[in-house]
Amino acid sequence: MASKSSLPTTSEQDEAIFVPAAGEPGEANGEEISLLDLTIVIAERKRLVLRTTLIFAVAAIVISLLLPARYTATVTLLPPQEGSSMGAALASQLGNLGGMAALAGGGLGLKNPNDRYVSMLQSRTVEDAMVKRYGLMQEYRSRYPSDARKTFEGHTTVDGSGKDGLIHISIQDHDPRKAAELANGYVDQFRDLSQHLAITEASQRRLFFQQELEQAKNNLANAEEALEQTEQKTGVIQPEGQERALIESAAALRAQITAREVQIQGMQTYATGENSELVQAQQELAGLKAQLTKLGGSEDASGKDFLIPKGLVPEAGMEYVRRLRDVKYYETIFDILARQFEVAKLDEAKEGALIQVIDAAVPPDRRTFPKRGLIVIGATVAGFFIGSVLALLQAGFQRLKDDPESNQKLSMLRRAFSAKRL
Repeated sequence: MASKSSLPTTSEQDEAIFVPAAGEPGEANGEEISLLDLTIVIAERKRLVLRTTLIFAVAAIVISLLLPARYTATVTLLPPQEGSSMGAALASQLGNLGGMAALAGGGLGLKNPNDRYVSMLQSRTVEDAMVKRYGLMQEYRSRYPSDARKTFEGHTTVDGSGKDGLIHISIQDHDPRKAAELANGYVDQFRDLSQHLAITEASQRRLFFQQELEQAKNNLANAEEALEQTEQKTGVIQPEGQERALIESAAALRAQITAREVQIQGMQTYATGENSELVQAQQELAGLKAQLTKLGGSEDASGKDFLIPKGLVPEAGMEYVRRLRDVKYYETIFDILARQFEVAKLDEAKEGALIQVIDAAVPPDRRTFPKRGLIVIGATVAGFFIGSVLALLQAGFQRLKDDPESNQKLSMLRRAFSAKRL
C-alpha cells in the first residue's frame, strides 16, 4: 500500500493539468488564448482606441474640406481609320506618274495607330500652344514656360490604348467650365498643328502633289507670258500640220521623261540597283529618251535644244516654236499632276477628317477630387489600427513595469541613456 507522502499534492496536480506536453493540442489552445488576450487588452483600453480613431476621423474630415476641389472634363476622339488607297487602283489610268503616287504614300506600320496621335497630342508644340492661349503660366504661377507645361501635363491624361480604338483626353481643373474649355481647346490646338503635317497616306500624297502642282502652275504661267511676248515682238507665226504635231509630241515626251526621272530618283533612296521595278523604270526612261532623239530633240529633258528637226520650221519662227514648246511641256506636266492631285484628294476624303470629335467635353457636375468619403473611411480605419497598436504597446510597458526584473532592466536602460558621456 502506497504511503501518504507519495501521493501528489493539489498544486502538483494543477501543474500537471495546465502544463501540456510538447506536441500536444494544448499548443493550439495557447495561441487562441494569446489572441483572446490581445482582444481583452484592446477592450480594456477602448477609450484610447476610440479617442485615436476619432482624432483621425475628424482630421480627415477637416483636411478633405480644406483640399481644393478638382473637376475632370473628358473629350472623346475618333482617329482616322486606316483603309485601302484609291490611288493604287487608278494610277494606271492617270498617266505616267503612278510611281510617284506610290512613292509619296506608304503605311507607317505602327502596331497601334493611336500611338502616333497620342504622341502628337502630347507634343511640346501643342502643350506650349495651350499654355500661351489660356495663360497657364499665370494660373499655375510658373516662372518659366517649361514649368507651366509640366504642371499642365500633370493635370492632363491622353489615353488611346483602349479596346474601343478611341482617344480620350481628360483635363483636371478647379473650375468645371475651365476644365471643359481646356479639353475642347486641346483638340483645336492639335488641329492647328495637323494642318501643316501630312499624317495619313492620302494626306502625304495630297500635300506632295499640291506642292508640285503649284510649281507647275507657276511655270506654265511664265511660259504662256513668254509666248505672248514673243507673239507681240515677232508677230503671230502659227506652225501648222506636221510641225505643230512634232512640237506637241516632243513636249509630251519631255514631260514624261521628267516625271520618270523624278520617280527613279525617289526609288533609288530605298531600292537597290537590282530591283525589278527600278530596272523597269530605267528601261522605260531610256525608251522615252530614244523616242525624243528620233524627233530631233535633245536627250537632256531640261536642255534648251530645239525639239524638232531643223528645216521644218522657218528660221523666223524659231523663237516662237521654242516658246510654244515650253507651253506644251508645262501644260502636260500640269495636267498629269492635276489628275494625281484630284486622286489624292478623293483618297483623303474617303479616309474622313483627320480627327473627329465623338463626345465634346462638357462642364462636369461632380468633382473628381478629393474623394471625401474614401478619405474619411480610410483615415478612420487607419486610426483604429494605430489606436489598437498604442493600446498593446501601453499594456506591454505596463507589464514590464509590474515585473521587478524587467523594471530593473528598464531603469538600467534609462540610466545608460541619461548618463553623461566622459
